[in-house]
Amino acid sequence: MTAPIETTGSAATAQPEAVLEGAGSKQIEGRSLGRIAWTRFKRDKVAMAGGVVVVLLILVAALSKPIQAVFGLDPNAFNQDLVDPTLLAPKGSFGGMSWDHPLGVEPQTGRDILARIIEGSWVSLVVAAGSTLLSVVIGVIMGVVAGFYGGWVDSAISRMMDTFLAFPLLLFAISISASLQGNAFGLEGLPLRIAVLIFVIGFFNWPYMGRIVRAQTMSLREREFVEAARSLGARGPFILFRELLPNLIAPILVYSTLLIPTNILFEASLSFLGVGIAPPQASWGGMLSTAVDLYQVDPMFMIIPGMAIFVTVLAFNLLGDGLRDALDPRGK
Repeated sequence: MTAPIETTGSAATAQPEAVLEGAGSKQIEGRSLGRIAWTRFKRDKVAMAGGVVVVLLILVAALSKPIQAVFGLDPNAFNQDLVDPTLLAPKGSFGGMSWDHPLGVEPQTGRDILARIIEGSWVSLVVAAGSTLLSVVIGVIMGVVAGFYGGWVDSAISRMMDTFLAFPLLLFAISISASLQGNAFGLEGLPLRIAVLIFVIGFFNWPYMGRIVRAQTMSLREREFVEAARSLGARGPFILFRELLPNLIAPILVYSTLLIPTNILFEASLSFLGVGIAPPQASWGGMLSTAVDLYQVDPMFMIIPGMAIFVTVLAFNLLGDGLRDALDPRGK
């Protein structure tokens, strides 16, 4: 039965029952915080572009070996026939670019630059991801404990953070990487180099994550849901892992995304200085180091690995900025 309609003059006003009956024809669906954040993120076209580039870079790095096998690319194959023996420069224009070598070849050696860029991508991302994961794990644990318990625990961890932040990290990384040659800890060669870089970059960068998590924890520990958990008899570990950590996922995710490009630059810097990834293994920083003496012969040899680092760092930064705005719009 249809609800009655009151008519006053020429205007008709529906009763509340009629309004509710009409609204019932379309189901009202609530949205989770994740869906709301995803909707905000999709509106940011620049962040979406950065995310697409990041996904493509990860796919290229993960599938670098199959890609090289399918297209017949060998990052360490010498092609002396593509190099002018007099000038020691690639034959042709733009660094010897051709259908077989889309990004050209290296001066003197004739190695394919595209193959070495693809090979170096997985090295940079593995080191950056591993060191970021190590920093996040240590920083989150230390930051949550310091922010939640306070007192002498907070003072001790905060002074530890200050000590690590005062460390001359670049010099320390150079000395450790240079001293650990040959084999150590049951590793040798490339695995040893990667493990050392992950440890040095990750272990000494955790205070940056720790400070952010500590500040967020100090703010959250005074919130009503923490007091409610305490009133129900919950102890510290339960509150830390079941109440606080889920509310820290957003800042941890955002800062992790912004920490990865910093670690990529750090790895490239160490490889550029000759204490990171050792030749003949391809790395973007190592390619730039070699190009310093050869850029006058072939400028493209310096431009291409430099652009690879620039695009990767820019994409991660744009993705991190977009995630920050989507997860915390008030922080804009």
